[in-house]
Amino acid sequence: MTTLTLIGKPDCHLCEVAKQVVDAVVAELPDAAAEQVEIVQQSIADDRDLHERWWEKIPVVLIDGSLHAHWRVSPERLRDALEEAIGSDVLSERSESKCDVLSERSESR
Repeated sequence: MTTLTLIGKPDCHLCEVAKQVVDAVVAELPDAAAEQVEIVQQSIADDRDLHERWWEKIPVVLIDGSLHAHWRVSPERLRDALEEAIGSDVLSERSESKCDVLSERSESR
């Protein structure tokens, strides 16, 4: 399981945009890969330690506890990082199943 932590605060436009990017990227992953991503949202308004550490950089995205991005989140970079964190096993299952479907389709013609 890969944990993606999104740190922000209420009424933060960039935080809302970052959440949309995260949701879109995870939605585009193969189902088996998306199921391996746990999204955790935290607010600097609720946690003094988070506030002290990240208040100048929100939104912040951590992947498995390591800083991935702050301020702006690139969908391409996030997708690459999640695919790397999830691992090639889950993603290769996706490729194999797509090949099977394509093979079945061509055989039925």
